[in-house]
Amino acid sequence: MVEIAIEYEGQLRCRAQHGPSGSALFTDAPADNHGRAESFSPTDLVATALGSCMLTVMGIAARTLGVHIDGAQVKVQKQMTAVPVRRIAALVVDLYLPGEGIADAQRRALEKAAYTCPVKESLHADTRLDISFHWQ
Repeated sequence: MVEIAIEYEGQLRCRAQHGPSGSALFTDAPADNHGRAESFSPTDLVATALGSCMLTVMGIAARTLGVHIDGAQVKVQKQMTAVPVRRIAALVVDLYLPGEGIADAQRRALEKAAYTCPVKESLHADTRLDISFHWQ
């Protein structure tokens, strides 16, 4: 179990501290929801968590497969909706991966790992996901 302590600092800003490491980050409400957008919003962190989770589990799979994906990148676009309530409507994920020396079967295994990352599996079924892999 991991504990994260979060304190509301006022002005729609929170400070979160990761228990095991002591690392801290801040969140701020987005400009379109009364905030100053001076940091990640909570829903930005969901998009960040998805992208970093996908790369992390792909890294674990790559290690198992004996291949390297160092330098891989992901770009996540978050689309919000207010209907029926304010929430993430869609996450568009583009993964850019080094393909040199990675066989088709290994690529499929890496893609499967990304599709089964814990964050993706935790998202609401109504959140549309558009995931693309770009092997370079």
